[in-house]
Amino acid sequence: MPVFAGAEPFVHDGSPEVGVLLCHGFTSTPATMRPWGEYLAEAGFTVRCPRLPGHGTSWQECNRTRWPDWYGCLRGEFAELSRRCESVFVFGLSMGGTLALRLAEDLGDAVRGLVLVNPSVLTRRLDAKLAALLAPVLPSAKGLGGDIAKPGAVELAYDRTPVRALASLSRLWTLVRRDLPRVTQPLLLASSAVDHIVEGVNATVVAENVRSEDLREVVLHHSYHVATLDNDAPLLFRRSVEFVDSVRQVGAR
Repeated sequence: MPVFAGAEPFVHDGSPEVGVLLCHGFTSTPATMRPWGEYLAEAGFTVRCPRLPGHGTSWQECNRTRWPDWYGCLRGEFAELSRRCESVFVFGLSMGGTLALRLAEDLGDAVRGLVLVNPSVLTRRLDAKLAALLAPVLPSAKGLGGDIAKPGAVELAYDRTPVRALASLSRLWTLVRRDLPRVTQPLLLASSAVDHIVEGVNATVVAENVRSEDLREVVLHHSYHVATLDNDAPLLFRRSVEFVDSVRQVGAR
């Protein structure tokens, strides 16, 4: 199936010392992560941002995928990065943050650190809670993309939400929440002060349940959900590189 122009994976081979795996969000594409990936590449890191199965093509195809498909893709990319680089960090936006947490829960110290931007681990929206019940009779619902404060910024994402795939995401949330205490890696948690997609309680649940001794939080005051394309992107990008550098310095002592 044809892939949207601009939705291609981002790949950059930089230093063998640091690799960063970028994870885009549900119904979105690597385009939301490309500016971040380019910034990390300029910092000298090796970077990968795969296009998750069912994304960047059609919401109908996404409905034929489930969370193990998305997770399996990322785990394969992580393995490839680990063969190339001494230390591998995982950065995720929204559902990308959910998947990043799952990698950290499963792989332990192999994940050197996490940077999560508006990660999702639950929802209080009734329509999303009922996704599993609605899926047999409602293939799609209103789209989730485009929550950006910056004028003129556009997210390359589906204009419809695939309900069967959303139901699978909700099952992933349950697993990730259960295992949050297994997350002990250094963690930079960024959350937007105003987010119309992922409720603020998500960041609270993550912060209160992980066991990361090095937990840093930053509030993005001038961005909505897709912060990687929004007003606070320069701040987020800079803080992420500072985070990687500081974690590596501690490990070198």
